[in-house]
Amino acid sequence: MDMLWNGWGDPAKAAPLPETVTGLLHDLLGVTPRSTPTLGLEDIRPPAPTAAPAALRALAAAVGDEHVRTDAQSRVRHTRGKSTPDLLRLRAGDVSDVPQAVVLPATHDEVLDVLRACAAHGLAVVPFGGGTSVVGGLAPQRSAFVALDLRRMNGLLDLDPVSRTAVLQPGLRAPEAEALLAAEGFTLGHFPQSFEWATIGGFAAARSSGQASAGYGRFDEMVLALTLATPEGTIETGRAPRSAAGPDLRQLILGSEGAFGVITSVTVRIRPLPEVRMYEGWRFASFEEGTTALRRLAQDGPRPTVLRLSDETETLVGLAQPDAIGADLAAGGAGCLAIAGYEGTAEDTAYRRERAAAVLTDCGGTPAGAEPGERWAHGRYSAPYLRDALLDAGAFAETLETAAFWSRIPDLHGAVRTALTDTLTQAGTPPLVMCHISHVYENGASLYFTVVSAQGEDPVAHWTPSKHAANEAVLAAGGTISHHHGVGTDHRDWYVREAGALGVSALRAVKRRLDPDGLLNPGILLPTD
Repeated sequence: MDMLWNGWGDPAKAAPLPETVTGLLHDLLGVTPRSTPTLGLEDIRPPAPTAAPAALRALAAAVGDEHVRTDAQSRVRHTRGKSTPDLLRLRAGDVSDVPQAVVLPATHDEVLDVLRACAAHGLAVVPFGGGTSVVGGLAPQRSAFVALDLRRMNGLLDLDPVSRTAVLQPGLRAPEAEALLAAEGFTLGHFPQSFEWATIGGFAAARSSGQASAGYGRFDEMVLALTLATPEGTIETGRAPRSAAGPDLRQLILGSEGAFGVITSVTVRIRPLPEVRMYEGWRFASFEEGTTALRRLAQDGPRPTVLRLSDETETLVGLAQPDAIGADLAAGGAGCLAIAGYEGTAEDTAYRRERAAAVLTDCGGTPAGAEPGERWAHGRYSAPYLRDALLDAGAFAETLETAAFWSRIPDLHGAVRTALTDTLTQAGTPPLVMCHISHVYENGASLYFTVVSAQGEDPVAHWTPSKHAANEAVLAAGGTISHHHGVGTDHRDWYVREAGALGVSALRAVKRRLDPDGLLNPGILLPTD
């Protein structure tokens, strides 16, 4: 099944907002329904492909005629990603940066052949997995490009139960990967909000982090080996779980967002399927108090598998439990909601839960029972559908995330909230800004912000300066420009500043060696020359 072309996920799961929520949006933010007519996919008329017939023939020679698609609907479905500006432009019929063709290779060698064909004919290449980028990662700065859809490369190539490793192809969607591993008694344990649609290759290319990262780790920590196809040939990394044989080339490929090559296989660490999965809620009087509790668990243990904390605003609105949005607001709730989840053997889970409860209680937490945790688990992948429903109702909704050391979290939280609130208010669309901690480490944590406002006359024009102000606030407060969404084009100019001139020069040198014609995702991650 293809994802909804102008929204998120399965169209059958989309649902309008309840009247109580639309009423709250109107009263709080002045949100009113927009009168713009809804366009269907059949209404979109992208520019005709301008690629030379010889180029299309070369692509067909690489993968077969039936796997080179130039029809309008296939091309529109591969236009940009799933950020709110991406969707608003699509909903308005703007497909000015549509690919020339969609190419579907089935093997590593076919990927190499496609890259050679594109190099010979001057076509840029955008690797396409689930299409879930929310940072402009699928919007290259070249008009003549092809989308390299990796969905046919969707297998489990090998599983080593002794070493507990699995070799996965890049186009394998996360639910399919989990099903294949579960059949052998294992799990990857990577459950980001994009889980239902994102792919293994995308997880590696963007340094993804899943909602159970406190227990299973980030995706880049799971990767033991990678194979990369480039216009100049193949790179294979990872012969052992750890090595002192020079710099780790895996780390150069992880997070490279298709700018250095196309990931064609990933060897990952796997874990036995847990006997028990359970989630529960805790209440704290303030975000500061809850943050201290999370830091205690992250640093001194025991660390739950899932550990999250919503700030006062997010808790009040109910965004921590997407299928109950507005419930606490209507009831006048207060404080901050934390979610702690435990996965593993029954004995280990009970032990960690008991010890963690003692720490949370000592830090001022009050147990809220299993209901908030189970509700969160039930709705953990529903937030993107909620975003679409907000857009349909006339609201603007977008997210951004960062990370910092623990000592900087309070200032970072305040600085980003202020930047978003001030700029959107000045634009005439005062926002509701919510935040949660969703990934914790011994030395710091991530902050994930959600912004909701009225759309205004030109919602993208309203959002762009606010996003830029938030990016400036992140760097000024000592945060990283992205914790798990990636760089894309939205964060590129700030990433350049974060990495520094010499660091960027070194990355440019790598790109010139692997991609001398600058065809791989141009303008993504690094500015074009």
